[in-house]
Amino acid sequence: MVQHPPFDRQSLRGFLDFVEREFPDDLLRIKQPVSSTFDMTSVAFELEKMGRDPVLVFEKVEGFDMPVVTNVAASRKLLAACLGVEPGDLPTAFRERCQTYIPCETVDWAPWNEVVIEGDDVDLTKLPIPLQFSVDAAPYITAGQIVARDPVTGVDTTGFHRLMLKGKNRLGISLHSRRRMYEFHRRAEERGQALPAAITLGIHPLHYMGSMTYAYPPGVRKFEIIGGLFQEPYRLARCGVQDLEVPAGAEIIIEGEILARVHEPEGPFGEFTGYASYRSTQNVFVAHRVRMRRDALYHSVVSGMAKDHILISCVTREGEILNTLRRNLPNVKAVHVPHTTCGAFMAIISMRKTAEGEPQLAVMAALGTELYTKYVIVVDEDVDIFDMNDVMWAIATRVRAEKDIFMIPNAKGAILDPTSDPETFTLTKMGIDATRPTGKDFAERLVITEEQRGRARDILRAAGLPL
Repeated sequence: MVQHPPFDRQSLRGFLDFVEREFPDDLLRIKQPVSSTFDMTSVAFELEKMGRDPVLVFEKVEGFDMPVVTNVAASRKLLAACLGVEPGDLPTAFRERCQTYIPCETVDWAPWNEVVIEGDDVDLTKLPIPLQFSVDAAPYITAGQIVARDPVTGVDTTGFHRLMLKGKNRLGISLHSRRRMYEFHRRAEERGQALPAAITLGIHPLHYMGSMTYAYPPGVRKFEIIGGLFQEPYRLARCGVQDLEVPAGAEIIIEGEILARVHEPEGPFGEFTGYASYRSTQNVFVAHRVRMRRDALYHSVVSGMAKDHILISCVTREGEILNTLRRNLPNVKAVHVPHTTCGAFMAIISMRKTAEGEPQLAVMAALGTELYTKYVIVVDEDVDIFDMNDVMWAIATRVRAEKDIFMIPNAKGAILDPTSDPETFTLTKMGIDATRPTGKDFAERLVITEEQRGRARDILRAAGLPL
């Protein structure tokens, strides 16, 4: 009997085992039947309102034989645990590891070869693809990582693009980021060719995280960045479309192509902004083959403003902005991109200001690093940037509007930002210096020390309050 290598450490199911073993309260198995229409999304949002972000496994989805796993990337604690660090160190750990490119390992077999469906037998409607919001035009594959190769350089990439179910073998796709995948398709289309591509379903959160990086050399594969996050070679296997390499530990692979010069209506879709998005490149993916594990799990990302959808984009933006700032401003302490600002539109920077003008430099560097960010707030190191109450206190007590708030008009913004110009996608961006002035006395802040806080917690525990 042939012994195949284990892939669990780098797989979705390996992550589930890790959470169930190390953080059992952070994995919730729903055993009662649920509908693929709205139920799973509603459960995730209701838990979020309760302050809980567990990984969710829906074991029985009405009308389908396959369980659905979702909310895998909704917890900073679990994402940090994947990297072996504390939550507060997550952006720094991400920043450091994603700059270490580890060559991939190609293996000759993957569990997703256990079941192969081809030709007329391909039927994507048999997958438990959720309909998440009433505004959505159809059920959407939201956890699908598209893998394709640059037809010019031969370098591949992987990333999320929304996929609208149109039929048994047809998906609408929006290459909305206008980044590498959009360019790969444009180059193929110039030659009159479709772009061969594979959709990977069922990935580890570190793959999710690594795929969201954008600032890296053009010859580097995203799979090498993901290997840097795992601190070992990422294991890939060749699938049946143009010998594309995809994660060996995946659950499901959908092989096909993004058609050339074919455009069809796609959307609306409930996007990360919390609004329905009608903007789309309106491309079409046609599936020719599906490969899957015999006991495959269907992986879905909760859409809209769910943490599962945007928390990793918060972390990756924090890491990339921090990386830029540290080059010229080593006194920058940390960066936070709040989930509540759509995981993109606001960045808060903590720094130990040594001279006037440094906050303004930090604002300009941050806006120049991240296209989507339109508001940057700089605070002193005594302000907790992960506590919006503390940040708003700094704005309320340390900002003089006439000198500390400045505008940058006609700056390029996010295409999906509802406030951007619908033709040029430009808007006015803003920086706020919420730091104390240097070289002069300023009001002294009231402080409760960590020692005093510890004593208070001991008193509360003794009073029977669970902490």
